Amino acid sequence: MDQTTPNSLPDIRHTFTFNAPIQKVWDAVATSEGMEAWFMPNDFQPVEGAEFYLDAGPWGKNLCKVIELDPPNRLSFKWAKSWVITFELRDLGGSTEFTLTHAGWDAADKGPHTNMSRGWGEIGQRLGKYVEA
Repeated sequence: MDQTTPNSLPDIRHTFTFNAPIQKVWDAVATSEGMEAWFMPNDFQPVEGAEFYLDAGPWGKNLCKVIELDPPNRLSFKWAKSWVITFELRDLGGSTEFTLTHAGWDAADKGPHTNMSRGWGEIGQRLGKYVEA
């Protein structure tokens, strides 16, 4: 559900289909080791309410908080000021549909929104290479 208001930008949403079983994709997106392999260093713990850091290199460490955990279908976490990242997985019988949503954009963030949309597309491709290897 897109949460656009007059003072916000649309959610970023990318959907990919990976030739990998849902559990393999879940392990890649909902474990610290898995996330580090395709996304960025972190100290993620798969526990609702747990706080963790994503190490964005030159942009610093960002505090995050797990707000929803429904293995192996859905993970949502707050990131930085007002962003919410959601990973949704759907079992396609041997392959997995993966939808990434980045919500919480303020209208003043037009430049970062464009860059992050492109970046999430590239990151999703890295996830695909990781889980299909």
